Amino acid sequence: MSRPLWFVSLLKKSFPQRFLLARLTNLPLLGSLIDWGLFDGDDMVYLPSDRSVTINENISQPDSLVLPSKVVDHFIEKANYHWIMDFCICRESSQCKEYPRQYGCIFLGEAIQNINHHLGRRVSKEEALEHARRCREAGLVHVVGRNKLDVMWLGAGPGEKLLTICNCCPCCCLWKVLPDITPRIGVKVSRLPGVSIQVNDLCLGCGTCTDGVCFVDAIQLIDGRAVIGEVCRGCGRCAEVCPNGAIELTIRGSMDIDQTIERLTQKVNVQ
Repeated sequence: MSRPLWFVSLLKKSFPQRFLLARLTNLPLLGSLIDWGLFDGDDMVYLPSDRSVTINENISQPDSLVLPSKVVDHFIEKANYHWIMDFCICRESSQCKEYPRQYGCIFLGEAIQNINHHLGRRVSKEEALEHARRCREAGLVHVVGRNKLDVMWLGAGPGEKLLTICNCCPCCCLWKVLPDITPRIGVKVSRLPGVSIQVNDLCLGCGTCTDGVCFVDAIQLIDGRAVIGEVCRGCGRCAEVCPNGAIELTIRGSMDIDQTIERLTQKVNVQ
């Protein structure tokens, strides 16, 4: 059953408390209940932007190369149901001034028919592809997969028939809670397999990559050099903003992207 607008308004007002909720997941019993109630069955993947990526694979036909955005394009092409939100609830709740609030999530699958029609609109495949492209051009990062939180706040089940394509900014994103959340939930929001990020000898320790760039605060300066921690989700923003080309993001090859598509297909049926 779709959620009424008063419920969405209440959710926006409570959004700043998400960090408290994340910390509560570290309590043994309560954490298990939150995991079951809000994250059961989840599998979300960060996709680095195409322009931040170096492909570590020898390919005889470069035009056939599958880049991260192709994960999104694949599911949009495959889906029979497409929905675009009129706003990003994260940026709207945070009154974001850095990124466009009107670039909301894309939802795919039969469950979109249960979303309150005041929150967005059903669109064609072509409109969904264009929306995703505009989001990437605006510097937003896709996080794609099955997300029970969206099923709950939208009232748009079942979860196996709703695929989320978030278009996230580093200042307002829901998943900024990942450093605070219990690891058994945190692992359900992962980096794209095969992604590797390295800091090379060109690093001058300028700190550009640490200034509100990383979604999960995975990068910091240690002894005058950028160091990327294990919590990194491979969004690639640090590689994009580095003025010296000192951060390199590499994808092992198209096989990892194909396997990610297959993995998410097992979680959600978008047809």
